[in-house]
Amino acid sequence: MQNEMVLLHGWGMNQGVWQVIMPELTFFHDGAVRCLDLPGFGNAQSIPTPYTLHAAAEQLSSELNEGSILVGWSLGGLFALYIAAHWPDKVAKVVLVASTPFFAQHDDWPGIKPDVLNAFKDQLVSHREKTIERFLAIQAMGSESARDDIKQLKLLLNQYPAPKEQALSAGLDILQHDDLRAMFAQLTVPIVGIFGRLDALVPYCALKKMQALQPNFDYEVIDKASHAPFISHKEAFITALKSVC
Repeated sequence: MQNEMVLLHGWGMNQGVWQVIMPELTFFHDGAVRCLDLPGFGNAQSIPTPYTLHAAAEQLSSELNEGSILVGWSLGGLFALYIAAHWPDKVAKVVLVASTPFFAQHDDWPGIKPDVLNAFKDQLVSHREKTIERFLAIQAMGSESARDDIKQLKLLLNQYPAPKEQALSAGLDILQHDDLRAMFAQLTVPIVGIFGRLDALVPYCALKKMQALQPNFDYEVIDKASHAPFISHKEAFITALKSVC
């Protein structure tokens, strides 16, 4: 029997995003497969005060069994890395999906431009729904059926409670400021990744930088995928996940 696989979603989302691939996951993975909401998103309405990566990751870690395989997409990847570093008995392996240890563009580190994150923060205050919808459109980039994918995503996400304002704002702060590169370099737990070559939020050139920090880091790239390969290229994603797990 394999270790339990736990799926962690990205910013503005909830566990509903994983429903598009749950049948395939439960078919190939012998262990249990579970989706968890990050604090303040979906069913996880209890949030730490203040909302920091440490406090939110500690709250999330209490829901994990020992030796979990953490599959973290985007912001969920930062949570997976942080939990692996601070509560290592909980984590047997980390699978990063379109996620890096540092999301912001900085010096020689490729990432999201500061003005993009700042714009999301500004818009979040006045147009929360539109901001999340715009973010949804980014997730589906690279898919030949982007419009249908976004429709399906909305239906799945709307089955769960709306995210809390504090969690949305804190999540953007974490993406903008939390730099886990030194932590990533020191981790001894196996870390693998699945990325989209066309990802606008996690540039392809960041992968070699990650490998320079962590020589044992191995990854698969889906050529025509963007930031949400499990939505836009489901079959290729499942194949990649099988190969890294």
